[in-house]
Amino acid sequence: MTLLALGINHRTATVEVREQVAFDPAELDAALGELRGLPEVKEAAVLSTCNRTELYCVTEPEGEVAILDWLGRFHGLPVDDLSKCAYHYLDNDAARHLMRVAVGLDSMVLGEPQILGQLKDAYQASRLGRGLGKELECLFQHTFAVAKQVRTETGIGRNPVSVAYAAVSLASRIFDDFGRARALLIGAGETIELVARHLVEAGVSQLTVANRTRERGELLAAPLGGRAITLDAIPDALADADIVISSTAAPLPILGKGMVERALKKRRHRPIFMVDIAVPRDIEPEVGQLADIFLYTVDDLQEVIAENRRHRQVAADQAESLIEHGVGAWLHDRRIRSGGELIHDYRSRGEVQRDHSLEQALARLGRGEDPEAVVRRLAHQLTNRLLHGPTVALREAASAERHDLLEAASVLLLEATPDKTR
Repeated sequence: MTLLALGINHRTATVEVREQVAFDPAELDAALGELRGLPEVKEAAVLSTCNRTELYCVTEPEGEVAILDWLGRFHGLPVDDLSKCAYHYLDNDAARHLMRVAVGLDSMVLGEPQILGQLKDAYQASRLGRGLGKELECLFQHTFAVAKQVRTETGIGRNPVSVAYAAVSLASRIFDDFGRARALLIGAGETIELVARHLVEAGVSQLTVANRTRERGELLAAPLGGRAITLDAIPDALADADIVISSTAAPLPILGKGMVERALKKRRHRPIFMVDIAVPRDIEPEVGQLADIFLYTVDDLQEVIAENRRHRQVAADQAESLIEHGVGAWLHDRRIRSGGELIHDYRSRGEVQRDHSLEQALARLGRGEDPEAVVRRLAHQLTNRLLHGPTVALREAASAERHDLLEAASVLLLEATPDKTR
C-alpha cells in the first residue's frame, strides 16, 4: 500500500480554482464516505481550508488516478484542468509534506498557527467518518508531536502572524489613524476573531461583527467593545464602514456590486478598504471595479506575507530539521508495524497448521491408536506442513539465482533459529 498526499494550494491554483475545489463543511461527511468507498482507497482524510484542499490516502500503487478523477467528478471540474494545478507526494514525501503543512511551513503566511487546528479538525472528521486506519492514525499522531516540538523549540510561533494579521497590516498602510476608522467584519470564525483582535489593538474606533446568528457574533464582538448584527443588516452597516473584512463559509457572495454602490452613495463616495479572505469569495469580484473601493483578496496579501517570511526564515530552517527527524521516526514505526503484520500473518498460518494436525492426532487417540505412534506421526506431519512452503520458496529462489532471498533466508531460518542439538 502507498501513502498518498494529493491536492492544490495557493501556490499551484488561483483563488477561482481553489474556491471550486473547496469542500463545504456540510458536504464533507458525504465526500469522505465517497472517497473512502473507492476500491483503491483503504484509508482517507480530507483537509480543506481557504488556501488548500488536500486528500491524504492509503491507497493501491495506482490509486492516484482514481482519486484525482473522483475529486474532479465531485466538484464538477474537468480532470485535465484539475491535474494542471494538482500536486502529489508519496510515502516519505507525503509524510514530510503533512508535517510541513502542520507547522505552517507550507502556508501563505510562514508559521501561521491556524492550520494546525484545521488539521486536527480534519483528523477528527476522518476519525468519526471511519476514514482512519493504523497507517493514517500513526501518521497524524507523529505529525502532531512534531508540530508541538516545533512550536516549543523554535521561534516560528512568536509574534503571531496570520492572514488576519496581514489583512490588518495592509489596512494600516492605507489608514494613517485607525482611531477614526470604523470596521465591519463579516463572519465570526477564528480568522475574523483574529482580525478583530488585531484591529482593536491597532486602535480602531468602532467594530461591528455581522454573522448569520447574532448570538455568535455577540460572543466575539462584546469582549472587544464591538456590536453584533445579522447578515441582513449589512446594507445599512456598510454605509458607515471604512474597513470591511470578510471570512465566511457561505457558498455564494454576500456583498454584491449593487449593494456596495448604494452604500457609496450614502457615504458620498468616501472610499472603503475591503479584504475578502473567504474561499469561496464573499465579495463579488466586480465590486473591485468601483472607483472608491479598494478590494483585496488573500492572493493580494503576498507583499505583507513575503516580509513575514524573511523574519521567520531562521526558525523555519530549524523546523525543517525537526521535521526530518519526525519523518525518520514515523518511517521507523512504519517499518516495525509492517514487520509486525508479517509476523502476525506468518504465526497465524502456523497456528492453523498446528490446530489441523492436533485435531487429527486427537481423533487417532480417540480411536485407540498407540499414543507413541500418534505423537511421532504428529511431529512428522507438523514439521512437513510448516516447512513445505519455505522449502518450495527456497528451491524457486535458488533456481532463479535470487541470492538476496537466499541470504535473507539464511539469516531468518538458520542464524535466528536456536540449534537444540548443540
